[in-house]
Formats: sequence, C-alpha cells, structure tokens
Amino acid sequence: MTRDTTAGADGEGASYESHPARRLWAGVEPIHALVYFAPEVSDAATEAGLKGWFMGYFAGRAAPLGAIGPEAVGAMFFGFAPEKVARALPDAWSFASPREVLDSRLDAVDRALARALPADVDLTRLATLLEHAAGSCDFGARPLAAAWSGVRLPDDAHPRLRVWLAATVLREHRGDGHVFTAVDHGLDGLQASVTHAAAGLAPGQRLLVSRGWTEKQWERALVDLIGRGVLDTDGNLTEAGVALRDSVERSTNRLASAPVRALGEYAAEEAIALATPLARHLIDTEAVPVPNPIGVTRP
Repeated sequence: MTRDTTAGADGEGASYESHPARRLWAGVEPIHALVYFAPEVSDAATEAGLKGWFMGYFAGRAAPLGAIGPEAVGAMFFGFAPEKVARALPDAWSFASPREVLDSRLDAVDRALARALPADVDLTRLATLLEHAAGSCDFGARPLAAAWSGVRLPDDAHPRLRVWLAATVLREHRGDGHVFTAVDHGLDGLQASVTHAAAGLAPGQRLLVSRGWTEKQWERALVDLIGRGVLDTDGNLTEAGVALRDSVERSTNRLASAPVRALGEYAAEEAIALATPLARHLIDTEAVPVPNPIGVTRP
C-alpha cells in the first residue's frame, strides 16, 4: 500500500480536520455512537441473553458478519486486546443468533434515537443524502462496512433509523480505511490507541481499560513508541509523532473521500449542515458523553 500524504488532494489543506470527509464524519459519528451509550441498547442485549456490556458490544457490532469468531473480529475492530474479544466471542452466539442480536439492536437504536433526538426534526432529507453516500462506497478490503451495507431495513422504517444505518455504514467504511492506513504507518492496534491518547483525542486510562489492555502491555507500547521517536519520555507526541498522526488522518480522509465525491460539493455540505446540529444536540444533552474512547467531539 502506498501512502499519499500530499496536502491539497481531495480538499486537504492546512488541517486534516477541514477535509469534507472528516467534517462529514464529525457530523454523523455522534449519531452512530449513541448505540454505545444508550440504555435501550444495553438492555436489549441483556434481554437477548448476552452477558455483560462488552459481549453486547462485540456481538452487536459484528452481527451482520454472522457467527464470526474472535480472531477476525479482533483484526477488524483493531484496537482491542485479543483476550477481551475472546471473552465475548464466539460464546455470544450460543445465547442469541446474529440475526436475533441484529434485530434487537436495530429496534433498541430506533427507540434510543426517538428519545434522544429532537422531536420536531425532519430527518428524511438527511436519510436520503446519507443513503446515497453509503451506497456509493467501494467496499473492497472493508469487511465491516461491507457487512453493514448488507443490512436491510423494513420499507416503513423511520427516517431516524435510516439515518443511523447509513451513518453506520459510512463510519465503518472510514474506520476500515483508518485501520489499514494505521497498519501501513507501522502501528498495531495498541500502538494506535496509545498515540490516539497522546494526541489528546481520548483519555489514556479509559482507553486502556475499555480496550482490555493491561498496564504492562500499555507500558510496553509506550516504550516501543519512545524508541521509534514517536513519543518523548513523558509520553507526549514528538514532532515526528505529530507528523505521523497527521499523515494517518490525512490518509484516512483520502480513503474516505469516495462517498463525499459521490454526493458532490453542494450535497455533501448540505448533509454536514443537517447532521451537525443533531450531533451537537446529542453531545450537549450528554446522550453521547465527551470525552469518550472513540475520540468524537462536538463538531
């Protein structure tokens, strides 16, 4: 894989955060991320027979892939300790089938969105735009996004659930690209998490615990990154580390650009403008807390 870190390509300028693919992600990610914080979703997983929040997380996010095992899920989810994934999968499928997990998750997400989003907002146009963007994705080498793109909603599904599903496809498309650009930059899942924390995008201790790493594993990754000149001895990004993170994010934007190009400049900006107030509402009402392990912030 060849890295392209040239500024200016596909709208990349001085800051990777100004790229339209990044701004679209910033607008839709909180909508998707409600699934990780809504009590409706965790309660539905428990009612389906799953044991604990993380079994619900791994099974729920992986359900469109079928009764998949921990090795493949660990590779796709990337940032989690293998032992943590293996405590949830494949055992989850002995309590509920992937179809049962997916159906209960979608129902719970719909109820959570109905509660958390403003009651008077019309989501039809945003749903149409995001579905067009998601439908334009190339899913080659993007297994998680491809699996979610195959999920079908009922014809009478509420626009809020259509928005959520399209946002999910788009974020997993971006996420799949982010994983293989991180690998291309020489980072494994733990090292990527350590640099994520060092960049101030998520609390390090929360990442360590939520991703299932031990203090010893985290410390070993710190030592490795210090040895490579990515971090200084205080655990902060060096100049080279900042450049590495910037290159990863620019490459991620480039790889996530196809849906934005498919929309065209005007429709892409319209989608961002429609999604951003919803994202802000979810964060301002603490339906999606900040800071969080995802690194999503108020757009």
